[in-house]
Amino acid sequence: MRGRGRGSSRTAVRFTFLRSHLLRPDWPFDVRRLPFFYGWAIAALSTVGFWMSIPGQTMGAAVFTDEFVEAFGLSRTQLSIAYLFGTVGSALFLTPAGRLYDRFGARLTLVAASLGLGIFVLWLSVLDTLATGLAAFPLVFLGYFGVRFSGQGVLASASRNVLLVWFESKRGWVSGIRGVFVSLGFSLAPIPLGFLIGELGWRMTLWILGGVVAVGFGLASLLLVRDNPESCGLEPDGGSVDGNEGGAPNAPDRTLSEARSSPVFWVHSLSLSIHALFGTAVTFHIAAIFNEAGRSREEAFAYFFPMALVSTSVNLLSSWLSDRAPLKPFLVVMLLAFICGATGLIHLERDWGYWLLVAGFGAGGGLWGLLSNLSFVRFFGRLHLGEISGLNTAITVFASAIGPALFSLGADGFGTYRAAAWLCLGGLVGLLVAAVVIPQREPSSG
Repeated sequence: MRGRGRGSSRTAVRFTFLRSHLLRPDWPFDVRRLPFFYGWAIAALSTVGFWMSIPGQTMGAAVFTDEFVEAFGLSRTQLSIAYLFGTVGSALFLTPAGRLYDRFGARLTLVAASLGLGIFVLWLSVLDTLATGLAAFPLVFLGYFGVRFSGQGVLASASRNVLLVWFESKRGWVSGIRGVFVSLGFSLAPIPLGFLIGELGWRMTLWILGGVVAVGFGLASLLLVRDNPESCGLEPDGGSVDGNEGGAPNAPDRTLSEARSSPVFWVHSLSLSIHALFGTAVTFHIAAIFNEAGRSREEAFAYFFPMALVSTSVNLLSSWLSDRAPLKPFLVVMLLAFICGATGLIHLERDWGYWLLVAGFGAGGGLWGLLSNLSFVRFFGRLHLGEISGLNTAITVFASAIGPALFSLGADGFGTYRAAAWLCLGGLVGLLVAAVVIPQREPSSG
C-alpha cells in the first residue's frame, strides 16, 4: 500500500510540474505581447486540428480500403465489420474523454489525441506483419477503434471546442469560416492521399501521416494552444466588443446530468445524429442508390459538387446570422431541409427529385455544421462543454456507424434503398414536431 501511495504521489508531482511549467499560459511565450488577438491563431490551429483528424475520419480510412483488404487477407465485408465495431466501440468512450477535456483543458487533450492517433495509424501500418486472415481481425478492430476514438472523436471534438471559448459575439461567424476550410480539406484529402499511396505505397503513406499528426501537430499543440482567453489575461473576442452586446451570450454552466435531463439536449443531439446516420449511409451507398434510380456512377459522384456549394453558402450565411438570432429557427429549417432531401432521394429517378436531394442535403448540411458548433455551448455553457459535447459526439458517431448497415438491411429485406429512406423520413418528421413544440430558451432570449 505504501509503495502504491508513493507511486501515486510521484505521478501527481510529475503532473503538477507539467502544469506549472510546460503548460503555463505564458509558456513558451506570452500571447498578450502579440500584436493581434490570439483567438485568430486558435482559429487556425482549430482548423488544422480538424485536418489532422482525417486519418480517423471515414474519407481518410476509405482511401486505404483496397490496400487493407489485400494486405490483411480479409474480405471487404470483414474489413467493414471491423470498421463498424471499431466505430461503435469508440463511441462508448467519448463522454469520459470529454470529462477529461473539461478537467485538463484543450492543450493537453490535443497533445494526447495527436499522439494517440499517430500511434494507432502506425499500428495499422504494421499489423499485417503480425497476422493475416481472420487472425488479423481483432488487430484491425483495435486499429480502427484507436483511430476513430482519437481522431474522429477526441481530436475533432477538442479542435471544435477550443475555438468556442475564445469568441462569443463573433462565435458563429468564426466557426462558419473554419467550417469552410474544414470542408474543403476533407473534400480534397483523398486526392493527395491517393497520390502518396500510388507513389510511396500505403505503408509509407501511413508512416508519414502518423509522423505529421503525432510529432507535427502534437508539438504545435503543446507550444501554441492555450485553453481559454481568461487564463492568458484576455477576454473573448479580444475585448473588441462591450460584453455580449449584439451577440449571443453563454448560457449558465450546466452539468452533464442537467443536460441529459433537458429535452433541448436530446432534440438537438438526435437531430444532428439522424443526419450523421442518413448522410453517411447515402455517401457509403451512393453509386448503388443512383443505379437503382437509373442514374450512372458518374452522376452519383458528381452530386457531391453542387451539394457542397449549397452547403458552404448556407453555412456561411447562417453562421453570420446566428450571432444575432436564437438557434431554434435554424434547427427547424435544418430538419425541413433534410425532409426535402429525403423526399428527393425517394424520387431520385425524377429530375426534380435529384435537385431536391442536392438542395435539401446541401442546405441541411450547412445548418448541421452551424448547430454542431453552437448548440451545446449556447444552451449549456462552457464549464462542462467537453463532457456534454462528448455525449453528443458519441451518439453521432454511433449513428454514423449504423447508417450504412441500416440501408443495406433495408435493401436486402425490401429490395430497395427507399425503405430505409422512408424510415429516416419518418424520424425527421417526428424530430421536426419536437423541435417546434419544445421551448428552447437561450440567455439572449431573456
